[in-house]
Amino acid sequence: MPALGSQRRLLGSLNCTPPATLPFTLAPNRTGPQCLEVSIPDGLFLSLGLVSLVENVLVVAAIAKNRNLHSPMYYFICCLAVSDLLVSVSNVLETAVMLLLEAGVLATQAAVVQQLDNVIDVLICGSMVSSLCFLGAIAVDRYISIFYALRYHSVVTLPRAWRIIAAIWVASILTSLLFITYYNHKVILLCLVGFFIAMLALMAVLYVHMLARACQHARGIARLQKRQRPIHQGFGLKGAATLTILLGVFFLCWGPFFLHLSLIVLCPQHPTCGCIFKNFNLFLALIICNAIVDPLIYAFRSQELRKTLQEVLQCSW
Repeated sequence: MPALGSQRRLLGSLNCTPPATLPFTLAPNRTGPQCLEVSIPDGLFLSLGLVSLVENVLVVAAIAKNRNLHSPMYYFICCLAVSDLLVSVSNVLETAVMLLLEAGVLATQAAVVQQLDNVIDVLICGSMVSSLCFLGAIAVDRYISIFYALRYHSVVTLPRAWRIIAAIWVASILTSLLFITYYNHKVILLCLVGFFIAMLALMAVLYVHMLARACQHARGIARLQKRQRPIHQGFGLKGAATLTILLGVFFLCWGPFFLHLSLIVLCPQHPTCGCIFKNFNLFLALIICNAIVDPLIYAFRSQELRKTLQEVLQCSW
């Protein structure tokens, strides 16, 4: 719910910066820098959320329908889709409630609105943490499948995968409750930022190592076929492009949000930081965009899943 002017109130007090440090107009600030604020209409939030919702529901339905996709790798992808789905649902729900309250259609007590807001904040925070965790789990799963291919099925078993999934969901719920309860403690914000940096580093290291191994494998094949230069360059460029897209999307969609958290700790009173705080809604929109892009990167590239998805769509019509 909106706590500060037109700002969206996600995660309780992420916009809890004192009003004096948070200018809400585009007029030049005589005592500080002129701020550029990107306005995100509520209609756009609803549209992005609904697109992500439909997309991730289709991923979950396709994996649930096809028994050939009932493997640890696809279970991690399915849980990522569920996390992104929850991000979308919570944002759509929050936007809808905000619009109803502003229009006077939904009349309720302030205490009830506060409780509803806390529930939505816990849902959003938990789904964000779980989404990051499952992105990391997918990276680790792919790493093991490449570097320990012969032992993969003995290392990544279904019972072990289920335990990992359960642990991620429990940790996400506990983290969200802890964050909503102690949001005004800088240590909590720093822990979340540190968690993001750790996930980014983990994914970068694993995927770069996987790319290096793939290029090495391509060079070996090229030597056998006596066509080293064309194959190696073509494969290397394709792999580098894929890696850039994967890590670039992750950083661009999640980075601004965690930059916002960092600045709340480092410079809550600085005018320049106040300009960044004004674009909080943009950072949330980028996270929803990530929920739209994730299925394209991790799910829809699978031919088996695309085939099942076609069957799901045909059955629905």
